[in-house]
Amino acid sequence: MKTIAKGIYPTMITPYKDGKIDYENVQNLVEWYIKMGCTGIFAVCQSSEMWYLSLDERVALGKAVVEAAARRINVVVSGHTAPSPEEQVKEINEMAKTGADAVVLVSNRLDIHNLGDDEFIKNAEALLEKIDPDIPLGIYECPIPYKRLLTPKIIDWCISTGRFLFIKDTCCNPDMLEARLKQMEGTGILLYNANEQTFHHSLKHGAAGYSGIMANFHPDLLTWLHNNFEAMPEAAEALSDTLSMIAFTEGPAYPCTAKYYLSHEGFDMDIYSRSSSPKNLTSYQKLCMDQMYRLNKSLRKRYNCQKL
Repeated sequence: MKTIAKGIYPTMITPYKDGKIDYENVQNLVEWYIKMGCTGIFAVCQSSEMWYLSLDERVALGKAVVEAAARRINVVVSGHTAPSPEEQVKEINEMAKTGADAVVLVSNRLDIHNLGDDEFIKNAEALLEKIDPDIPLGIYECPIPYKRLLTPKIIDWCISTGRFLFIKDTCCNPDMLEARLKQMEGTGILLYNANEQTFHHSLKHGAAGYSGIMANFHPDLLTWLHNNFEAMPEAAEALSDTLSMIAFTEGPAYPCTAKYYLSHEGFDMDIYSRSSSPKNLTSYQKLCMDQMYRLNKSLRKRYNCQKL
């Protein structure tokens, strides 16, 4: 089975200009992620506002990210939003044409009415029969429209297929993370934690990396933590404690908050979003982003991230 790199996979936001995808800033974002030490990108995901993009837009965005990355880092894409099995087959096959290293299925799309593991597996098997058998796959526990967590039975099924190599975990539960990582050990399926508060804990139990919102704010700090948690345990724990507290700012007005924050990183980016009104980006939230940037700068000096 194909493999992908361990490390930091930002859930890439979608920049817009005049309401349309801003491909110049798509390119700029990819370059910034690479500069910040990321080993991959998760594009056309919830942070990318995939629920608000047409299929043509999802495919075009995925292709643009793959082309910008130019095989320097891995790119995985989702775009799996359709309710009907027929539409899902079409969109997965189309997303595979982007050239991404894996197409990531959304767990709740495989059990839309939350009927149970048997329903999930039945629908997933039917989907796999109708998509290109050479497409490497992932699964994402996307919280919209509801969070469908993977059970041990479903994880065993994923292992048995030999098709899956990427799991974006959103359980936010240290005990569940430990159990999942033990179950997947040696199988070739890699777990990327979306939760910054449990990231360090999951690394110590075998997680492959991080794929979440906060990699749009300080991917270099997350990269440092991933690369040094064993060699420098005390420093890693101190950084993890700080990042855990910073992560509580992720919710309000996201992804507008990320687009505003990135102006501090030198981006000329519209804060417009299809999923969250820019009106929700209050002066209070802007102040929090300003404070985060100053704190990130201080942490970068402390942890010598400039030499990534």
